[in-house]
Amino acid sequence: MGRFVFKLPDLGEGTAEAEIVAWHVKVGDVVAEDAPLVDMLTDKATVEMTSPVAGKLVEVNGAAGDMAAVGSAIAVFEVEGAGNAAAAPAAAAPPPPAAHAPVPDVSETAEPAAPPPPPPTMAPPAPKAPAREPPAARAFPARAEGEKPLASPAVRRRAEDLGIKLGHVAGTGPAGRITHEDLDGFIASGGRAAAPGSSGLARRTAVEEVKVIGMRRAIARQMQESKRRIPHFAYVEEIDMTELEALRVHLNATKRADQPKLTLLPFLMRALVRVLPDYPQINARFDDEAGVVHRHAGVHVGIATQTANGLIVPVVRHAESLDVWAAAAEVARVAEIARSGKGSKEELSGSTITITSLGPLGGVVTTPVINHPEVAIIGPNKIVDRPVVRDGQIAVRKMMNLSSSFDHRVVDGYDAAEFIQRVKAMLEHPATLFMD
Repeated sequence: MGRFVFKLPDLGEGTAEAEIVAWHVKVGDVVAEDAPLVDMLTDKATVEMTSPVAGKLVEVNGAAGDMAAVGSAIAVFEVEGAGNAAAAPAAAAPPPPAAHAPVPDVSETAEPAAPPPPPPTMAPPAPKAPAREPPAARAFPARAEGEKPLASPAVRRRAEDLGIKLGHVAGTGPAGRITHEDLDGFIASGGRAAAPGSSGLARRTAVEEVKVIGMRRAIARQMQESKRRIPHFAYVEEIDMTELEALRVHLNATKRADQPKLTLLPFLMRALVRVLPDYPQINARFDDEAGVVHRHAGVHVGIATQTANGLIVPVVRHAESLDVWAAAAEVARVAEIARSGKGSKEELSGSTITITSLGPLGGVVTTPVINHPEVAIIGPNKIVDRPVVRDGQIAVRKMMNLSSSFDHRVVDGYDAAEFIQRVKAMLEHPATLFMD
């Protein structure tokens, strides 16, 4: 039998380390070759690692949430044959004592050792005084259900000032009346005063510790990096979505069975791909360490998707080549792979601009965080019926706020505002989305 050490391979894209998400096996299991072994999380995706050999798992290095460097040993197997790990060298035995080493005779030359002095006499410890037991708290009075305790107005005011509920105080006066002495005795015997304004409801004092690991830790790092490195410029505009909503409802009512349901996102993507060629600095990625802005001709739209593991951004590539039906189908496809956790690195990276939508939650205004190293993010909010003035008359229209954030190092405020105004004009006049 031999030992096989499995080292974390290079996962690509310059990854130096990865996080252990979950082990599919435990020490002592007999594992088949190519069987699922462990899930590893990089900055972009969760990668399932399979067993490189068949054998018995005898050691794992790291638990869920631990980081492992590329090239480090993360598992050891006991396998048939020699394996790939040399046997550990046996510990060297200590050298035997010399056979004829002379033993010095000190009986005639050394002075006899003086006997050690007797230990100092310690005084016996003084007996401890018995601890004083706290006075026993008085029992609550035995009153009938709903019976009001008897007390004078002065006693009631004092009890209220002390935060004491008279229902908890035994009365020794005539007919069980509570006196000032009863209050003094209640406090002295350990009775607890109620906190001012207390409702009598139980307080919740439990504190749960939740370790930030896995995808949540990756999201936290990404958001922290974005806010630390990017000076955000936020811009919000109100858009009349009445005509576009009417078109969307009509298209969904008349679509073929094999066509996907249309949401707002395909129309917003269509507006972006029509306007972005005039603002190439917005459809870009900024390598701030190298000081280089990479402007892209193709529009690769990140779709911020809420999953059980947190917010993940799969990518719709070359949105400029898709009509609204194809865009809707692609949005649904990438959102599903993100939720299932099966997205590849290519499907979860490389976006040039991101859309983040809270859907029906929407809100009034958001300030979305840019998906570093991109330079812009667009966030549609909820569409609501609101009264607006049109041609001097009040009319109810379907209105939506469009929130956006830009990297102010790359995008000037004027250009950002002008860009959003162009997008607004297209959404308010949806026919222009389809005109050359």
